[in-house]
Amino acid sequence: MTTIRPLFDRVVVKRNDEPTKTKSGLFLPESAKEKPSEGTIIAVGNGRVADDGKVTPLTVKVGDKVLFGKYSGTEIKVDGDERLILREEDILGILD
Repeated sequence: MTTIRPLFDRVVVKRNDEPTKTKSGLFLPESAKEKPSEGTIIAVGNGRVADDGKVTPLTVKVGDKVLFGKYSGTEIKVDGDERLILREEDILGILD
């Protein structure tokens, strides 16, 4: 199993599964689904490095459920699973 350790202020996110069925009971084909903009953080970097060399730790942590922009980050595949790498500043909020 491959593990990723993001650098600096980046995080690795696993997108939450999107429902395959509408509220009215219709099944959605794969091509009609939108990619969800919610996910769970599975890895975090060490933090942002300031101009003076000090490292500021990230606000988010592994296990946080987050909301991010629809077109944020870079999609990658790790062991056949899709993951998203994005900067902490691209995260819109933490879900409770």
